Amino acid sequence: MTVTQEAPAREIPVVRGIPVFGSALEMGKDPAAFLVRAYREHGPVFRMRLLNKTYTVIAGPDAANFMGSGEGRDCLRSKEFWQGMVDEYGGTRTLTGEDGESHKELRELMRRGYSRDAIKGRVPELIEITDRVLERDWKAGATVPVVRGMQYLVTEQLGEILTGNAPREYVPDIRLLTLYVLNVLVTRQRPRILLKDPRYKKAKARVFELGERMAADLRARAGLTPEEDRILVEDIMAAHLERPGLVPAEDLTMTLTGPYVAGLDTVANTTASFVYAVLKHPEVLARIQAEADELFSAGPVGDDDVRRLPTVRYALMETMRLYPVAVTLVRTAARDFEFAGHTIREGEMVYVGTSVPHFMEEYFPQPQQFDIGRYEKPRAEHLRPGAYSPYGRGPHTCLGKSFADAQMALSMARLFHRLDLELESPDYTLRTRTAPTPGPATSFKVRVKGYRN
Repeated sequence: MTVTQEAPAREIPVVRGIPVFGSALEMGKDPAAFLVRAYREHGPVFRMRLLNKTYTVIAGPDAANFMGSGEGRDCLRSKEFWQGMVDEYGGTRTLTGEDGESHKELRELMRRGYSRDAIKGRVPELIEITDRVLERDWKAGATVPVVRGMQYLVTEQLGEILTGNAPREYVPDIRLLTLYVLNVLVTRQRPRILLKDPRYKKAKARVFELGERMAADLRARAGLTPEEDRILVEDIMAAHLERPGLVPAEDLTMTLTGPYVAGLDTVANTTASFVYAVLKHPEVLARIQAEADELFSAGPVGDDDVRRLPTVRYALMETMRLYPVAVTLVRTAARDFEFAGHTIREGEMVYVGTSVPHFMEEYFPQPQQFDIGRYEKPRAEHLRPGAYSPYGRGPHTCLGKSFADAQMALSMARLFHRLDLELESPDYTLRTRTAPTPGPATSFKVRVKGYRN
């Protein structure tokens, strides 16, 4: 099937829903399953009704490939999806919401700070942070809420590695602000009236306080760190001082606290899902424990040692396939364009179902099965074009993916090296939530039986 066809454009089919709600309930319960069903029934282009609004969806491997093509870059933009968040911060632009040259400029500024190089020489520090959080929050005999535990772990890791600041006292505020902003202003799953909630207003004020504190500290030490040794926020402040048009003062709070917001839902949800999947599969747990024990018993861990964790990395890849945090990408049509014989009009909001192939037998046999062997040669199922999109697609592909890969692999290896965990019940099935982004329910807990090492 080709993306662009010469035949006259056909009418886009609409997914049958229920009165008033349309497909909102099905989409809200399991968006990935809904999109796969609609794709099977209607093909790669369809419309869905969510309450009183209708949205266009392009889905499947061709949609994923289209996102990375020159035509896709020209036809789809991100700005509108993120504009509500930018306005709420009183800012002018954000990396996720810019397109074209403006996006390239910001991406280049932050590339090094979000890259794998950000962790270079600091792996022992990452391990020390992980140990400190585990010993504090995952005590022997305790029952731990996994999503919250991962949120604290991720925030302290990102804080110290990317920003030089581990604001544990601000974590509840960052969590609440992120929840409201994503639900109300980005995904628009909740009404704007919620922004008047005093709890949200307090959290917002606290995050702005954090941003101002970070900015003041960075200004005070500007120029003291050699350029090659600067961390992400130092690169941002240097750009602000040297080129205020690139990072104006109005954008500092949003940009400096951005790493917390970026990782709080995505990395925390993925690692929480990973814990469930590994504990649910004892044979995988045994392999991960053996691999982690071998790594950490051999002495200090260095920059390249993540390569010694293939089982952990494959299990993370399978977690991101089976429990994607980015089920769809949301864009706006920048102009009229043709996709799979259908015309999509300028200004339409378009959902791009890049995760649909994750659940297609043609790409991943027995797709509901957790199978970490999918990524080993000769199978390498994820390498088929358009099949696997854990970090999005196109020009907005996650800038921190190489950092996140290393961060998650080392953290999860350390967690299963140190802790002896079990599910609350052997027959427990993971409950999930979809707002603001898909992930395990906050009720998911594990029991710390004790410390292994």
